[in-house]
Amino acid sequence: MKNERLSQTDTSPAGEQRRERRRSLAIGLLRAREAVMSHFRPILAAHDVTEQQWRVIRVLAEAGMLDASEVAEKAFILAPSLTRMIRSLEERGFITKHKDKADGRRVLLQIAPAGRAVIEEVMPESLKAYAGIDARFGAERVEKLLDMLEELASLKQAGRPGEQD
Repeated sequence: MKNERLSQTDTSPAGEQRRERRRSLAIGLLRAREAVMSHFRPILAAHDVTEQQWRVIRVLAEAGMLDASEVAEKAFILAPSLTRMIRSLEERGFITKHKDKADGRRVLLQIAPAGRAVIEEVMPESLKAYAGIDARFGAERVEKLLDMLEELASLKQAGRPGEQD
């Protein structure tokens, strides 16, 4: 009787097709992201901050003053989404906009005191969530996974459509 389970050493074209249908790196990464974010979404929701808004204020808190394209790149947010978000974050007093003195067309973004306050409120709960993940998955394994993900991210092809999806 033929074994229906796919062997790790099956490199035949048919074996590759079965493997491709059975396991997808992209889907696996999305599942893992959803599992991790399930720990953080309730925390952010309790503070009336979306995941994307959190990424923007975190980036600005860490980097200081950046232009919108730099924020979009560092926070992994598409430019049109960021444009709408900037308006909302500015209205809530979380960020401020400034004209670049060297280039009047360039708008610089900076975290405001209210944005820093949100980070200070969320961070202790966020650190507890990270500690829970470390306890369940293992701190060493988390570090190893982060290293591997960094290495995988370095394989990004420049200039490809849908880069920041």
